[in-house]
Order: sequence, then structure tokens, then C-alpha cells
Amino acid sequence: MKKKFLAVLLTLFPFFALGATTQADTVKIVSDTAYAPFEFKDSDQTYKGIDVDIINKVAEIKGWDIDMSFPGFDAAVNAVQAGQADAIMAGMTKTSEREKVFTMSDTYYDTKVVIATTKANTISKYEQLKGKKVGVKTGTAAQRFLEKNKDKYGFTLKTFDTGDLMYNSLSAGDVDAVMDDQPVIEYAINQGQNLKISMKGEAVGSFAFGVKKGSKHEHLVTEFNEALAQMKKDGSLDEIINKWTASKGSSDSAVPETSTPAGQKASPTKDKYIIASDSSFAPFVFQDDSNQYTGIDMELIKAIAKDQGFTVEVTNPGFDAAINSVQTGQADGIIAGMSVTDARKKTFDYSDPYYTANSILAVKDSSNIKSYEELKGKTVGVKTGTASQTFLEENKSKYGYSIKTFSDAASMYDSLNTGSVAAVMDDEPVVKYAIKQGKKLKTPIEGTPSGQVAFAVKKGSNPELIEMFNNGLANLKESGKYQEILDKYLASEEKESTVDESTIWGLLQNNYQELLKGLGVTIALALISFAIAMVIGIIFGMFSVSPYKPLRWIAEIFVDVIRGIPLMIVAAFIFWGIPNLIESMTGQQSPINAFVAGTIALSLNAGAYIAEIVRGGIQAVPVGQMEASRSLGISYSKTMSKIILPQATKIMLPNFVNQFVIALKDTTIVSAIGLAELFKTGKDIIARNYQSFRMYAILAVLYLIIITLLTRLAKRLEKRIK
Repeated sequence: MKKKFLAVLLTLFPFFALGATTQADTVKIVSDTAYAPFEFKDSDQTYKGIDVDIINKVAEIKGWDIDMSFPGFDAAVNAVQAGQADAIMAGMTKTSEREKVFTMSDTYYDTKVVIATTKANTISKYEQLKGKKVGVKTGTAAQRFLEKNKDKYGFTLKTFDTGDLMYNSLSAGDVDAVMDDQPVIEYAINQGQNLKISMKGEAVGSFAFGVKKGSKHEHLVTEFNEALAQMKKDGSLDEIINKWTASKGSSDSAVPETSTPAGQKASPTKDKYIIASDSSFAPFVFQDDSNQYTGIDMELIKAIAKDQGFTVEVTNPGFDAAINSVQTGQADGIIAGMSVTDARKKTFDYSDPYYTANSILAVKDSSNIKSYEELKGKTVGVKTGTASQTFLEENKSKYGYSIKTFSDAASMYDSLNTGSVAAVMDDEPVVKYAIKQGKKLKTPIEGTPSGQVAFAVKKGSNPELIEMFNNGLANLKESGKYQEILDKYLASEEKESTVDESTIWGLLQNNYQELLKGLGVTIALALISFAIAMVIGIIFGMFSVSPYKPLRWIAEIFVDVIRGIPLMIVAAFIFWGIPNLIESMTGQQSPINAFVAGTIALSLNAGAYIAEIVRGGIQAVPVGQMEASRSLGISYSKTMSKIILPQATKIMLPNFVNQFVIALKDTTIVSAIGLAELFKTGKDIIARNYQSFRMYAILAVLYLIIITLLTRLAKRLEKRIK
């Protein structure tokens, strides 16, 4: 038997040995997540930089099969020390302290650390840091330098785990200055960040490759040194470093520099770019008679994409939602008639402007207002976040009017029509388009220049998209296509609609498909979210009547928190807040689908109310029944399931039906995050034809029909159960 067992082991040994060899041949390298230009994730979502290129070149020379991951600097150091990785390549400074735990290679980069501030800051020497706060990344050479000199110059330190958090704190004013490696700051400046270097750098050491001291991987350091010597000799090391540290233009530029001449073609780095836009800002973007989004912005971005050879998918969640989508990484760029402002330049990189806008005041045909002075004591309407709002805010004290803001143009013009506001201010082409659509308006005052309109991306992201837009725009202007697009939407001739939308029948005939699609989204939202809410509500409802106090506390906290926060804020927090938080903490963009975010928000909201319905239903059953059952020796769970819940369910059913109706109505609120349910679909149609009374009447009837049908169905189900 022993001989047979030995024979089996000898037979299997080559396979085990082969597996072990294969595993050993793969060198596991760990690095930082965001330490540009040494390692960072580019717009094509792949890691690049000096460290990545050097280790790949070393692997090529020495024949290594490498597996490189990017968990972050602290995690990378711990991974090597714990044996979860073989080596670290992360812009790590070679110090005597680190050489006690790491075997480190020859150095491949001599670094300096330097103080950086925002461009507006006047700090130019260390003495001016007295009483101020300086940010620095934890565990870096910059931190050691600052710790050594903080008493001398009288500043305090604030440490950060990642560079992103540190630079965000500088932008927000949480720290007055930051210290980082000079190439890192220079790279950030070249990417258009609001930074400047006003002091001479401090030499603090050199970067090296490292493995755990005394480990079986120390031979990797020898091989790294051999490859590094070869790279220094043949110039490939200098070539890699120059590739990532060479200056790319003025640091004062608000737009990333392009690498191809204007009017030429650039290279996309993604298979498809998601472009967000407004949903109702005619003539820049609006739905036409066929319920397709069209307008200057829509045609322009598609023409540029065709000219430059990249693919776009355009979404139309609305202006505020579009801005948030770009900031949270759910979209790559925004084209929405957006004015270029200094405030927006802090968070967006802009293209060359494609339209110079005028803001103009509009009043009803019957109005006697002829000047700004005649607005005294009156209310003027304006869209939130526009150049028109900025103009009105700056002049309201001078002319004595008050301002009322609106989230969309259709609501603003309806308020003017009903007399809620005496005048409105909007972009001149938008006002002219409204007049063409039959709005009884006039423009008694000459327009005021309000700035330039441009395409934008999140600051520091997708620079190639700005480059392609600029080059494509130049090509379209040269070919005459650009002027053709403008003339199509700004010319005075009015295009006749194929269907008369001034009647309810015409509105239904032309828009029934879009309305049915929106209705389908509404019903799906209501049914799915209510089913999930029932599960949540029953669980927390049972917790609230549990004999265990901790469970009752959990239920009480859940119900109070969810019911205490408006549903719209819950939806916005889930859709925009959580992805933004994840990105600020990890550097990874984690967008959430609008339908999923809406479903979660509605489920949590309804779940809190259902929990109270369950609690109330159970407590409505006379307490003596529970006491009598327990006195007979029947367990709590059996008493609840066999005696209490059957009676409580009959009490709860009418409230469940009522809560379902409320949940269906609440679906209108999630239109705020750009989800095209029935209500938002109707608003988009109104933005095109300004038939607000008739369209809202149609929506009201549709909601009434669907709620009545579902309520009747629920009541029949209730009768059967009873």
C-alpha cells in the first residue's frame, strides 16, 4: 500500500512542480493608485506613467511575466511586507528607515519636493506659511521635510491618504498650500489644475524598486539593477522620464493643450463617449415632432464626432443632472448651451466656444415695460445657473426688482403667461424660438452680452475629447457646416409641424409613443420599488415590535432617518452623492444607473412607511392574545405567525393599497435625477411646443386612469385575502 501511495506521489510530482514553477515565474508587482506622472489611470481606464513604463521595460529585458496591481501606496507597502506581493514600484523614496525592511534597488529617479498653492495665492516663501495649514501625503519624503521644518516656520500639517483628497482640500480652501514631488505637481499643472509653484524645490532623495528584506524575491532587485543599468546606457530610461515630465505648455491655460494642429484629426481613447445634455433648451436641445432630441447642440456634437471619427451616445437628463453626471463620471462630457464662467472653470475644462450668447428680457405682448427701471417692485423669472441669472443678480439692487428662479424654460414661460412674474430673462435664441412657437412675447430692451457657450469635460479628464471637439469645430467652420447648423435653428423662417399640437388630439397623435414609453417606466418603477419596499418594511416592522431592544432601536433609527429626509434628496444622494464619495475616497468612478438609483430611493422611502404600517397592524391586535398564547407555552415566533400576523394582515391591507398609490405618485419626484418617466416625458414635450395646459391635462388623466385601475385591482385582491 505504501509503495502504491509513493508511486502516485511520484506520478503527480511533475504536475505540482510545474504549477509551482508557473506561479513563481509570475512576478506580482504592486503600486500606488493615483500618483501622476508615476502611475495613474488614463482616460482609457488603463494605468500608465513612469513607474509602469519602467517596470514593463525591465520585464521585457529580463523576461519577467508580471502581474501589476494598484491598491494604493500604503496597501502596496503592506502587501509586500505580508507576502501578498513580490515587489513594489510606486515612486518610493529610498531611505535608511525603509532599507531596514526592504531590499531596494539602485535609484531610477532623483526627486525634489515643492510647495504648491492655488494661482490666486500670494505665498512665495516658507516664512509666509506661518499660522497656515499645509497638506501632504502620509508617509512621503515631503511629510518628513515638513515635520522637520514646521516649528521653524510655524505652520501646521494636515496629512492625506491620497493626492486627490489633498488637492481637493487645497481647491476647497481647507489647506493653504500642499507639498508634493515636483514632477507630480508639474504634471497636475500641465493638466490644467489651478496650481502654481512659487518656491524652489527641495532635494529629498531618490526613487527605487523594492522587495521584502530577506525574502526569496531579493534576486529581483539584482535583475532590476542589471536592466536599469542597460536602460541608462541606451537612453531608454531618459526617454521614459521625458515622455511624462516634459512641459506641455503654459500652466495658466484653462484648457488642456492639444497635440494636433487645429482642424486636424485627433485620436479617441474610448470606443464610445457618453455626452450629457439638457432636455429642454430650444433651440440648442429639444425634442422635435418625432420625439427625437435635436437642436444646435445635438447636431453639432454628432457632426464633430463624425468628422473626428469617434462615437458618441447622447443622454438628455436635464441641465443640472447633466452637470452632475459629468462630475460623478456617469458621462464623459457635456454640451448643453453651457456658458463659460470663472466659477465653472474650477471644475470643468472647456473647449473653444461655439456660440456667443446674448441675454434678453422678454415680457407679454400686453406689457408696458420698456426699460429696466420699470421693473422696480416687480418679479423677474430666470433659469437657475444661467448667465442671465448672474446678470439679474448683479443688477437687482440697482433696478429694485426681485428674482424667481426656475429649473426649466417651460415652467418659466408659463409663469410669465399666468402673471406670476412680470418678465423673464433668457438667451436671445431661446426667447426668439419661444416667439416662433406661438408664445405672445416681445423683447422691449436690447440684449446684453452674456458670454460664450462651449463644450466641457470634468477638469483633468478626457483631454483628448476637448482636442477632438476643437479640431472638429475648426473643420466644420471651414467647410461651412457649422454656419449651416446655426442657420437651420436660428433663421427666421418657421418650420411647419406635420401635426397640429395646439389640440389635445394633435398632442396625443404626435406623442403617444413617447408617453407610453414614459408610462411603462413609471409602472415598472412603482411595481419593482414597492415589491422591494414590502420586504424592507416587513423586516423593519417586525424589528419594531421585537422583544429585543437592539432590534427595536435599529427599526426606529431607520424609520426616523428615511422619513426625515425628502425623497428627492435621497434620490440625488444615491445617484450623484454616493458615486462622488466613492471617487473622492478611491479615485475610481462608480456611476449608478438612473433607474436603479430611483428604484433604491423609492424602495427605502416606501419601506420606512410600510414598516410603520406593519408595526401599527401588529399592535392593533389585542395584546391579551399574545399574553394568553405565551402563557400556554407557545413560542413567540409561533404565536406571531399563527395568531397575531393573520389578524394584523387584514388590518394592514387597506394601508398597503394606499401606500402603493403614494409610491406610484412619488415616481414623479425621481425625474429630478434625469429619469425619463411619464412626468419628465411630458415636460420634455412641453419644452418643444409650450402647450403646458393641454399636456398637463393629458398627464393628469393618464395618472388618474392608471392609479384607478391599480387601486381597483388591489382592492379586489384585498377582498379575496379577507
